[in-house]
Amino acid sequence: MIKRLAKEIKEYKLSSILTPICMIGEVLMEILLPFLMAYIIDEGVNKGDMNAVLLYGVLMIIAAFVSLFCGATAGKLAAYASGGFAKNIRKAMFENIQTFSFANIDKFSTAGLVTRMTTDVSNLQNAYQMILRMCFRAPLTLICAWTMTYIISPRLSMIYIVAIIFLGCILFYITIHAHGIFTKVFKRYDALNASVQENITNIRVVKAYVKEYQETGKFKNASYNLYTLFKKAESLLVLNSPVMQLTMYSCLIILSWLGANMIVSGTLTTGQLMSLITYTTNILSSLMMISMIFVMLTMSIASAERIVEVLDEKPTISNPENPEYEVKDGSIDFNHVSFGYAGDAENFNLQDIDLHIKSGETIGILGGTGSAKTTLVQLISRLYDANQGEVKVGGVNVKDYDLDSLRNAVSMVLQKNVLFSGTIKDNLRWGNENATDEEMIEACRLAQADSFIQTFPYGYDTYIEQGGNNVSGGQKQRLCIARALLKNPKVLILDDSTSAVDTKTDYLIRQAFLTKIPDITKIIIAQRISSIQDADRIVVLDDGKINGIGTHDQLVKSNAIYRDVYETQMKGGEEDAA
Repeated sequence: MIKRLAKEIKEYKLSSILTPICMIGEVLMEILLPFLMAYIIDEGVNKGDMNAVLLYGVLMIIAAFVSLFCGATAGKLAAYASGGFAKNIRKAMFENIQTFSFANIDKFSTAGLVTRMTTDVSNLQNAYQMILRMCFRAPLTLICAWTMTYIISPRLSMIYIVAIIFLGCILFYITIHAHGIFTKVFKRYDALNASVQENITNIRVVKAYVKEYQETGKFKNASYNLYTLFKKAESLLVLNSPVMQLTMYSCLIILSWLGANMIVSGTLTTGQLMSLITYTTNILSSLMMISMIFVMLTMSIASAERIVEVLDEKPTISNPENPEYEVKDGSIDFNHVSFGYAGDAENFNLQDIDLHIKSGETIGILGGTGSAKTTLVQLISRLYDANQGEVKVGGVNVKDYDLDSLRNAVSMVLQKNVLFSGTIKDNLRWGNENATDEEMIEACRLAQADSFIQTFPYGYDTYIEQGGNNVSGGQKQRLCIARALLKNPKVLILDDSTSAVDTKTDYLIRQAFLTKIPDITKIIIAQRISSIQDADRIVVLDDGKINGIGTHDQLVKSNAIYRDVYETQMKGGEEDAA
């Protein structure tokens, strides 16, 4: 884990090295100050030698300024290095997430990935800054200060050995027990983020159904669960402070008592006792820093483990060694394909699909909710891989293609239409970043989008809000279709992508496809019979299996599922007309 994270230090290695060096300079100067103070007292004040007072006083001032400079420089370098380290980790995580397949994303969840890139990275950034400074400063101060106490009085220096052993046992106990709790804490962060994300994304639905109180309750529950775990963790970490105070004051009392007796017996000078007391503060403050490091590391280890999970995650779908870059045509073959999201043969979502589609053919797909219509078409562009059998596009197994080449050749308008913040042109250029204005207008005409775009005050330069919230559902669908057409694909898949448009517009879109892009293979998933009845063939899916294949007329006569849907929709249409 440490080795993997260390790779992301990269260009901040120099700052990460210079910070501890500056901390060493600061510590050495701080350790020198009590030593010089003892000389001022013993050689200057007690003997009445003002020259000695001035000499050692000037040396103390110089040491103090050097210590200040080193400390300030170390702080600046540590902030620079830790901020850059966090930046590199976020970048590496984001880049790896972009390679994830749908299966990888399903594993982590969207909220979980957001938490890892925000809260977990911030924890690691703070820990790294603390490591660069305190992890070098505290042990070095402890060792140097204890060495100086040993030089002054070996007998009194043993007090600190006992204190260190006592504190070490307490810190070990706290760390072991708190780590498990913090691991659970960050999982609860995922649940909290999921609640916030779901609520904000769907705020219009929440308000439409007057469910603000219910959503507030869900958030409070998630927040309370997080609070409960943090409270449990803090109840352990809070032991750190009183234990430190007990150790500090015990050391001071014992040192003062024994030191006073040694001064009386003549085995210790007043200046030496003053130095010992100062070194006591240094040693105990170092122990306090070490305890803070343990607390921060306890939290950051849990975060680091979650971050490394994302960094080390290998995409379930990747390019072959020698991929095919050219998709010859839009022919599609499903050769006895079976697929399940869990990979369990007993619970396959698609079972033994044997379907062959000619290039340029228009295929309609109909089926009830949960019949795996969307799952079927997602295998074509390798959003998921088949567990059994093979899927071919252009006569080549999809697993043998370069992913970018395949997905550029297979243009898919997903069931959930997504537009991004930016102008209409910006969104259309997702399909082709080099598309000209004429190409965009032509694609929008085919998708029946040009007519409503022209009514906007700024036309194609109209700004689209995040998620496309300032256009209607039907307009959003037509813009997404136009965006897909700009890719000039070999295969065009519409996953229930005209459900929000009226029947006339739906008909115009289908007619435009028929006359303007006859060579593109078109797969249309729809709930309305009217959207697919003119297709060359219609596939009826039922519970992940092909229930029937044929033209509209053939299926009305021979397929019970299709006939029931057709008669229900026809009856509903007649009632509406009446």
